[in-house]
Amino acid sequence: MGKRTYGKEYGFQTRAVHTGNDVDGETGAIKRPITVGNSYELPYDPSDLNWSSAGKSLYTRNGGTNQKYLQEKLASLENGEDCVVLASGVAALSGLFFALLKSDDHVIFSSVTYIAVYRLLNELLNNKFNVETTIVDTTDPENVKKAIKFNTKLIHIETPGNPTLMISDIAKIAEIAHKNNALLSVDNTFASPFNQRPIDLGADFVIESLTKYINGHGDALGGAIIGKTKYLDIIRQQAQINLGGIISPFNAWLIMRGSVTLPLRMRQHNQNAQQAAEYLEKLDCIRFVAYPGLTSHKGHAVAKKQMTPGFGGVLSFGLKADHDTHNRFVSYLKVITSAVSLGHDESLIVFLGENDERQYLYPEEFHGGFFRFSVGIEDIEDIIGDIKQALEKTGLL
Repeated sequence: MGKRTYGKEYGFQTRAVHTGNDVDGETGAIKRPITVGNSYELPYDPSDLNWSSAGKSLYTRNGGTNQKYLQEKLASLENGEDCVVLASGVAALSGLFFALLKSDDHVIFSSVTYIAVYRLLNELLNNKFNVETTIVDTTDPENVKKAIKFNTKLIHIETPGNPTLMISDIAKIAEIAHKNNALLSVDNTFASPFNQRPIDLGADFVIESLTKYINGHGDALGGAIIGKTKYLDIIRQQAQINLGGIISPFNAWLIMRGSVTLPLRMRQHNQNAQQAAEYLEKLDCIRFVAYPGLTSHKGHAVAKKQMTPGFGGVLSFGLKADHDTHNRFVSYLKVITSAVSLGHDESLIVFLGENDERQYLYPEEFHGGFFRFSVGIEDIEDIIGDIKQALEKTGLL
């Protein structure tokens, strides 16, 4: 049987099931095994091998087999040319930045991003390596245009943004970047490739925290960068081999397994989050709800244009209550678990208080403390019922 590589001629769900899942050539098993060996047999004369070459079956840091299968699948799902999978989402982000940027380059990045991006670009690369950075509210592409400089090398956006769910127009910002000889990277973790494919909208790179929706089961760490091979070869060489950010074979296998049900899970995440957001928005005790699927959301029109068929499984909301009441509300929840991360099968909630170091970048309504709520795939009646009983016990309903 030939290699079953499923390209764009097949649907997203078919590719999620089949791409990278070829029959094992040695055993005939219809699922590829975990290859845990960290070394591979060398040829008769290995003296002319490049020991630091990426993708060669020499040593797992050069590239493992399970990693390669997962990269094949993700490149297909994102409609990208190539993919590099690393140990975590943060490893993918830092791998991209370290490989692309040098001293005196300029980077523009979204004012609302994952905390590691904020620290990498606003502190680490800036202070240690003299990379110039500018924080911009990218919900307005004009702000991006005004921030462009002669040395702008990269624009990095996150849409929907973590944790405020801000929406940036990928196609318009890609146009601005390319007119100014800059590259555009998009953190697509909140949307997943099921809801949004930034490369189709003009982005040069997509970053996914595979730990979240693509794995979907809260039991593995991984990160991916998808883009053109000419750039990803540099990232492989530097981030994977020289910096050692390789994913473990077991995590790659777990994420490969989880990715098969991504389309099914995302449909339920989308549906549940939409219903939960609509329920919360109607309650007098709720201070605000931020979810791009609501018509009241500032970025709804842009989200509707670039996110299909849904708006993801994460929302944020705040109570008309003090700090302690927010915590008491969480303590009464039974179905929803208080924990970090998102994109798991179960619903997760985290209270973000008033002392977040990035709070000055958030919209006004977020300044009184708020929840980031990752809506799971449980029965929506149970999710909403859990919120209702916790609000009642807190005395807000």
